[in-house]
Amino acid sequence: MTVLWYLLWFAVAVSLLVTVHEFGHFWVGRRLGLKVLRFSVGFGKPILSWRGRDGVEYWICPIPLGGYVKFLDEREGPVPTAELPRSFTRVHPLRRVLVLLAGPGFNFLFAVLVLAGMFWASGLTRWLPVVGDVNAGSIAARAGVRSGDRIVAINGVPVDSQSQVRMQLLEVMSGSGNARLTVRAGDAAPRQVDLDVRDPAQRRRLTGPSGPMGGLGMHFWEPSIPPVLGRVLPGGPAARAGLAAGDRIVAVDGRPMKDFQDVVAAISPNPGKTLAITYRRGGAERTVEVTTASVTVAGRRIGRIEAEEPLTMHYPPGMVRHVPLGPIAALGKASARIGTLTVLQVRLLWRMMLGRVSIKNLGGPLTIAQEAGQSASAGASSFLGFLVLISLEIGFLNLLPIPILDGGQVVFQLLEWVKGAPLSERAQIIGQQVGIALLILLMGVALFNDIARQFS
Repeated sequence: MTVLWYLLWFAVAVSLLVTVHEFGHFWVGRRLGLKVLRFSVGFGKPILSWRGRDGVEYWICPIPLGGYVKFLDEREGPVPTAELPRSFTRVHPLRRVLVLLAGPGFNFLFAVLVLAGMFWASGLTRWLPVVGDVNAGSIAARAGVRSGDRIVAINGVPVDSQSQVRMQLLEVMSGSGNARLTVRAGDAAPRQVDLDVRDPAQRRRLTGPSGPMGGLGMHFWEPSIPPVLGRVLPGGPAARAGLAAGDRIVAVDGRPMKDFQDVVAAISPNPGKTLAITYRRGGAERTVEVTTASVTVAGRRIGRIEAEEPLTMHYPPGMVRHVPLGPIAALGKASARIGTLTVLQVRLLWRMMLGRVSIKNLGGPLTIAQEAGQSASAGASSFLGFLVLISLEIGFLNLLPIPILDGGQVVFQLLEWVKGAPLSERAQIIGQQVGIALLILLMGVALFNDIARQFS
């Protein structure tokens, strides 16, 4: 059931985002006077097809790993003289560039609009970056970071949320490795602590999928959550064992549970294992055997019973800042967030090529499918957030100057514009071969990471 669930939401997510991408090519191409012959979502023989009133063939194909828009192109067959001005090869190269950029552009636009809608509906919530546990002997402990410290700046850059701290630490650890933290404990005066990671191999490990916080030996403070189950996902291990929302977990394999963090700590290290869970419901205690699901999160295999923590997590008033946003403010915040994430993607990719960032961050279809299924299980907001990130990644990936991608085709069109004539057929073939080779290499690394995560 879990695999089918992952595949279902993978297909939904990829098909939707491919449609957005290809619609960008389609819409802009038509506005610029090009003739569209076919709009296909997916690859393979169509399982559903029709011809619209506009004369375009619309295909839905069974392999949801891409799609394409087929323009009138005299390189693929004879074109009537009257239709030549609408052929892809006959329009000005800069028009072709606009058509090619429209696909990634619509992915970025989709990400901005969905994120803006989420901000408008729910406002902007920031959890202040207050340090909780600090591992003894860790980099953070040796530097002088203490539980209760609030991080207010990193290398002089102010930070006021946990997400900003994570991004800044990732930026630093993929670069110099020296993070000067400005921290404040309560009302005390701010002080400086230096997290200095000089070993390049260690810095690279800190840029892995799990992020730098745990590797540095510190964790954000979280309120104590009672060991009570929130929503129990249908068909999951907890539901099959008869557990329900509101059950209080008393013990796992005889070990008493004082809060929900204890429950997570008892279950996570046991993927695919059978645990004896004692729970209390209506004053009566029972014990059931639960075989945990085995899932991969941030490159690590963990156990889950597919039950959420209770919705009531009470942070102290000063720990959370919630700002309601109107539509204009939400759009501005979303645009700024997407811009920040895009710049971070560019930097991390470049540093990955230089060997400063772990290539374990590359994920393939298995990882995307798992994240799609898990985010869908967590609710609409989580799945929409997943779509935002994947749409952003699809847009960014397609802008890379690899000949088989949109970015590589843009380079070809610009060269043709400068040269005043199309590139030779041999040059285009060589470019396509190089592009295919680079994509195979990229996909091979991503697939290797996917498989390694399954067995790690």
